[in-house]
Amino acid sequence: MLRSGIPPSFNWKMQSQLASQKLKHVSMKDVKHAAAACPSNVHWTDDGLERDLYIQTTTVTVLAMDGRRRWLDIQKLGSNGKNHFIFVTNLAPCSGVRLHMWPEKGTSNSNLPLSGRVVEVTLKMVSIPSGPAPTQIEPGSQTEQAPPSAVFWLGPEDLHGFRFLTISVAPRPTVSGRPPPAASMAVGQFFNPEEGKIEFPPLSMLQSFYSHKETLVKEDHPLALNLSFALSLGLLPVTLSLKTVGCGIKNSELPDEVAGNVENGRLCKLRCFPPVALVWDDTSGLHIFPNLYSETIVVDSSPALWGSTRDSEKTTVLLLVDPHCSYRTSVTVSVTAASSRFLLLYSPQIIGFSIAVVFFALMRQARSWDLDLPIPSMLLAVESNLRMPVPIFLLAIVPILVSLLLTSLMSQPFPPFASFIIVSVVCYLFANGFIIILILVTQSVFYVAAIIHIFIKTRWEVWEGKVCFGSFHRFINLFSRFSSLKVVRVLRVNPLLVTALTAVMLACLVHPALGLFALLIFHALGCHKMLCSHAWRKELFGYKNKGNDGSRQFTSKFDERSNQRLPLEENSSNRLDSPKSFGDNQLEMFHHRHGMLILHLVAALMFAPSLVAWLQRIGMGQSFPWFLDSALCTGVILHGICNSKPEFNYFLFSFPGIPSREVRLDFVYLVAGYYSYLSGLALAPYRAIYVMAAIGFISFVLRTLQRRNREKGEVSFGSRKHSHRH
Repeated sequence: MLRSGIPPSFNWKMQSQLASQKLKHVSMKDVKHAAAACPSNVHWTDDGLERDLYIQTTTVTVLAMDGRRRWLDIQKLGSNGKNHFIFVTNLAPCSGVRLHMWPEKGTSNSNLPLSGRVVEVTLKMVSIPSGPAPTQIEPGSQTEQAPPSAVFWLGPEDLHGFRFLTISVAPRPTVSGRPPPAASMAVGQFFNPEEGKIEFPPLSMLQSFYSHKETLVKEDHPLALNLSFALSLGLLPVTLSLKTVGCGIKNSELPDEVAGNVENGRLCKLRCFPPVALVWDDTSGLHIFPNLYSETIVVDSSPALWGSTRDSEKTTVLLLVDPHCSYRTSVTVSVTAASSRFLLLYSPQIIGFSIAVVFFALMRQARSWDLDLPIPSMLLAVESNLRMPVPIFLLAIVPILVSLLLTSLMSQPFPPFASFIIVSVVCYLFANGFIIILILVTQSVFYVAAIIHIFIKTRWEVWEGKVCFGSFHRFINLFSRFSSLKVVRVLRVNPLLVTALTAVMLACLVHPALGLFALLIFHALGCHKMLCSHAWRKELFGYKNKGNDGSRQFTSKFDERSNQRLPLEENSSNRLDSPKSFGDNQLEMFHHRHGMLILHLVAALMFAPSLVAWLQRIGMGQSFPWFLDSALCTGVILHGICNSKPEFNYFLFSFPGIPSREVRLDFVYLVAGYYSYLSGLALAPYRAIYVMAAIGFISFVLRTLQRRNREKGEVSFGSRKHSHRH
C-alpha cells in the first residue's frame, strides 16, 4: 500500500466535479493559460492530419510512443449512458502524452480562432504510485505490460460543450539521455459507471468468512470497477484476488491449442496492464495498491467509534483493470487480518471495559455483603453480570445509550447506530473474557500455593510429633527472639501502615508502577493467608473425622497446637458459631481481596509501558515521577488499603446543617464502572484511574473521620453485622 505519491487535496470521487467548476470559471480567451495546460516550453510540432488516428470504439489503446494523435468523438462514443471518460497511462504528462478537448474539428464561424477555444486538460492527470517497471531482456524485445503511473477522469460536466477529445503521444526519443520506458502503455475508455458498480452488503462480507465465491469479469468490461463495501475495510480487511483468465488470444490467428496454452501465461502479461486499486475512506483518505493480483486491503480507519461519523463505516474501491482482458476475482474477509485489526483498533476500548467489568464484579460482591449473603467469587460475580436480560442490559447497553445521550447534548455527529452498538458489545465481551482468564490464572495460582502450603504444614506437624529436631527447634527459638523485638512487633501489628508507607514512597520517589506492585504483593499475601486459613480448617476437620485411634490421638495434640496459634477472634468465632463458620468466613474474605487484587493488577498493567521506558533510562539521569501520576497511584494505593476488608460497605457524608447522606459502596462501584465504560468508549482508559483514585482518597478521609469520631464517642461511619462474623 502506497500513499506518498498522492497530493493531499486529491479526491478521485470529486475530481470530475472540481474540474468542471474550474473550467467554468476560466475565460475562453485565457483558456490556453489554464492550470491544466502544459508549460509553454513544452512544444510538439504538428506533422499534419496524415499522422492522426480516428478511434471508432469506446476503448483506445496505446502500446508505443508512436508520435500520433488519436481523435475520439465525444458525442458518438459517449452516447448510451457512457458519459464518463477514464484514462490510465505510464507516460509522463506533457512530455509523453497530452490531452485536449475540442469544440469542433476544422474551421469555425466563431470570432475566436480555433486554437483559442481548445482546452488542454493534460495536467488534470494525477500521478499514482506504480509498481516496479518490467525488465527488458534485450533491446527492442517486447516486455510485460507496464503498470500505470497516472490516472485521468472526465465526467459529463467536463465533457459538456466539446465535440472531440484528442490524445497526443510523443514520438520515441532518439537523442541519447534518459531512456524511454521499456514498455509504453495508455488505455482510455468511455464507460457507464453503473455498469462496473458492485456492492458488497454486510451479510455478504460476513459470509465470506466460510464461503469463498469467485466472479468472472468478462472482456470488454469497464476499465473502472467500483466496489462498494458496506462495512469499512478498516474493521474487516478483505483479501482481493484477480487472476487473468483471458486476453483475446483465441480471437487471433493462433491455433486454438496454442492460444489456450498461452492465455493464462506470458502473452496475457504482454497485453494486460497490472491492476491498480484506488481505495477511498472518508477517515483516512486515499490508498493506492499497485500491481494488485492478490492483496489484503486494509485502510487506516477506525469505524464504529464514539466520535466516528456515519460515512466512516463504508469503503469504496476503484479497481482499474485492462478492459481487453478477462479476470476471475474473489473477495474474502481475512480472519487473521480482521482479528489483529480489531484488537489493534479497539484495544484501548477493551482495556477501559476491563476495568468496568472488575468494578461491576466488586459491585456484585458489595451488594451481596449488604444483603447479608455470602460474598461470591470474582468468577461467579462476572458470570452473574453476563446473564440475560437485565444484568447484561444494565451493564453493557445502558452505558452505550448514555454515550449517545451525551453526544446529543453536546451536538456532536452520531456514530453509525447499529455498528457502534455491536462493536461496543463485542468489545465488552472481549473484556469479560480477558478478566475471566485473569481470574482463573490468579485463582489457580493461589489454590495451588495454598494446597502445597497446607500439605507441607500438616505433614510437618505429623513428623514433628514423632521425630525430635533439636537444631530446628533452636532455629525456631532464635526466630522467636527476633520476632519479639519492638520494631518487628510494631510492623506485625500494623501491616496496613507499613504497606501504605512503602507503596506511597515507591510511587512518589521512584516510579508509580512500583508502588502498585507493592500493593499487589500486599493483596497476594492477604489472599494466600486467607485461603490457607480456609484450607487449614478443612484439613483440620478432615483429621477429626477419621475413625481410627491413632488419628484421634493425633487430633487432640493437633487441636492444642492449632488453637494456640489461632487468633482470639478466630477462637471466639469457633465457639459462637458452627465449626465451619471461620473457614467459610476466610473464603469470603479471600473472594473480596481477590477482587481488589484483580482491579489493581489491571491498573498496574496500564503503567507497565511507562515502567519499561523508565528501566531503559536507568543510568541516563533520573528525575522524580510526575506529580499527577504519583497522586493517582497514591489514591489507588489508599483504595486498596482502606477497602482491604468488606466491613466498610457504605459512606456516610455528614455536614453541619445538612442531613447525613448514606452512599452504599455497591452504588459507588456502579458509578465507577459506568465512568470506566464511557472512558473506554472515548478511547481514554487511563481516566478509569481517576475514579479509582477518587474512591481511595474519599475512603481514606472517611476512615480518618470515623476514627476521630469513635474517639469522641460519635458514630459517623459504620459497618453492617454480617453472618458468620465475630
